[in-house]
Amino acid sequence: MSEQQVWLITGASRGMGVDFAQAALAAGHAVVATGRDPQKVTAAVGAHENLLAVRLDVTDPADASAAVQAAVDRFGRIDVLVNNAANFYAGFFEEITPDDFRAQVETNLFGPVNVTRAVLPVMRAQRSGLVVTISSTAGLVGGEFTSAYATSKFAVEGWMESLTPEIAPFGIRTMLVEPGFFRTDLLTPESTTYAEPSLDDYAERTRQTVTAWTAMNGQQSGDPAKLAAALVQLAALDDPPLRFAAGADAVGAFEQKAQDLLDQAHAHHDLSSSLAHDDGTR
Repeated sequence: MSEQQVWLITGASRGMGVDFAQAALAAGHAVVATGRDPQKVTAAVGAHENLLAVRLDVTDPADASAAVQAAVDRFGRIDVLVNNAANFYAGFFEEITPDDFRAQVETNLFGPVNVTRAVLPVMRAQRSGLVVTISSTAGLVGGEFTSAYATSKFAVEGWMESLTPEIAPFGIRTMLVEPGFFRTDLLTPESTTYAEPSLDDYAERTRQTVTAWTAMNGQQSGDPAKLAAALVQLAALDDPPLRFAAGADAVGAFEQKAQDLLDQAHAHHDLSSSLAHDDGTR
């Protein structure tokens, strides 16, 4: 890659996307910052000669193609794609409507799928590029009240892990970023939609969870500006990590998940290992 990279960042009108765009610009890179309203993107990121604000609804493949074309027309290439745009449908599985569950997957999985599909031909032609997808510790560890969100993020993890060897021969790398709790807009009404309470069995746990999360908003330990600086640093590496645990709590989640998998593999090791045909073939 050249010293100046061209970044395309989704969801850059608020939250982490703004920090990512500002950090990349501060490092001397060119940035195509996208959002549903380009004026809000420019207002949030701040005017800059190396900034191009472009409309992009990640659920619309035509928007994705148009945004990529605008990036190439202005800067000639795309070196780093940051799939950042996401939302959050929270609630117990039985209370999340089927439409909302699908909408969660549509934005958080098919959104980055659409944008990446549009960007990859450009990166293949260059024989270089980095596809960064912002996942979550919820993509590694499921938990109550997050079934739809975790489903979308677990799917992102499997998609990116499988995409990695497919595009590696073309000099294109991937990186999954799994943030823990950061002081972002995720728990605000603009980003989080709570399922409408409908079942008495879940009512008290719902009340407790929503109260706790509302109190947590604005108090999370992670600093988005520091994550943005780390992302710029990682994107400059010749060999960026396939996964990056963002935050001490994320490191803990990685370690606990690894230990849990080992424990589960060993718990019934003999039974698990006894399932081959008796003739030794599989």
